[in-house]
Amino acid sequence: DFALALAHLPDVIITTFGDMMRVPGSYSSLFEAKAEGADVRMVYSTLDALEIARANPGKKVVFLGVGFETTAPTVAASILQAQEEGIRNYFVLSMHKLTPPATKAILDSGEVRLDGVIGPGHVTTVIGWKAWEFLPQDYGVPCAVAGFEPLDILKAIAELVRMLEEGSPAVVNAYTRSVTAEGNLRAQEIMYRVFEVGPARWRGLGELTASGLLIREEFAEFDARRNFQVEVKPPREHKGCRCGDILRGVAAPPDCPLFRRVCTPENPMGPCMVSSEGACAAYFAYGE
Repeated sequence: DFALALAHLPDVIITTFGDMMRVPGSYSSLFEAKAEGADVRMVYSTLDALEIARANPGKKVVFLGVGFETTAPTVAASILQAQEEGIRNYFVLSMHKLTPPATKAILDSGEVRLDGVIGPGHVTTVIGWKAWEFLPQDYGVPCAVAGFEPLDILKAIAELVRMLEEGSPAVVNAYTRSVTAEGNLRAQEIMYRVFEVGPARWRGLGELTASGLLIREEFAEFDARRNFQVEVKPPREHKGCRCGDILRGVAAPPDCPLFRRVCTPENPMGPCMVSSEGACAAYFAYGE
């Protein structure tokens, strides 16, 4: 909603990855804002956004920083590059979030009983498999970090079954060609050079402390939240949408009254249906 408010300001160019174009806000989407005349541009990397800022010195270019520990380092690097080059018309709206706090929140809620967790391969490439040791240590839940090929998933499931049968929960790295114990230390260094950990709101989970990445005061001149004063209407959910429940694992996509009826990949009502990685989009394509 904040991004949509920015999109309607004069002399503002919104740059974003493609998936965000169709994510519905409370009242509209970036795709609709673009159709109404807002300057919204799809980019493939922060380098594209920086190039747009260089080419349009009279405009304010805002990049939507969305994603987990995988995308945050590249966004942080773009801020460092903008500072080094003296690009003063480049801003980032950071909506980056950290995955372990959300996992803890789901386990602490008691709504879902997890027998095991398949750890995310790309995230764990950055943060390292040791970041998941709280699962067996604090919750007695085994974790197997997996890649994305079918054999990777099968390997992780086999490891989880083995640990459950043996009653020996641990973290197993089943993605050794990419993941290490400590992760990508250079990426972490860049990420925490620019960002600091703070509270963040999560769909379905509410506000979680120490779960988001906020731009540090040192880089305030690049922070869209600090540099733009916009009025944002109170957020609202689409009536009937159960995306929050689906994200928490307490409902499956067919449990949502909108699924396959009014909510489809061409007309998503919630973010679960937007990306091919979303639970509803995947279930729509392969679930039945």
